[in-house]
Amino acid sequence: MTATTNDSGFRVRVRRIYDEPEPDDGARVLVDRLWPRGVSKERAALHEWCKDVAPSTELRQWYAHDPEKFPEFAQRYRAELTDPGQAEVLAGLRALVQQGPVTLLTAAKRSDISEATVLQQVLSGSG
Repeated sequence: MTATTNDSGFRVRVRRIYDEPEPDDGARVLVDRLWPRGVSKERAALHEWCKDVAPSTELRQWYAHDPEKFPEFAQRYRAELTDPGQAEVLAGLRALVQQGPVTLLTAAKRSDISEATVLQQVLSGSG
């Protein structure tokens, strides 16, 4: 789990949705397009499910969480985030981050090479 701080000083971190919620998570936001297996909505304790900010199905299937493809995946995903629909959801996430800590949640086995990490970089201004 990594955490970065945005321009307002609020923390944006990435965690797996299978991890237990923590009191300092702030707003918990699922950023996967598909609902994770075996997780109830109650256990997820979500503030929001932003499936429309997730990578396209085509990009997700091409990437397949191959660590060697992560740099290109991140580049392609950042390009997708300029799409009007995704940009609108991203703007909502930016507004949420201005209000307090946000934890981006993913079901990926390696959250460090997931779309949540790319979003964390974008939201904290480092990517």
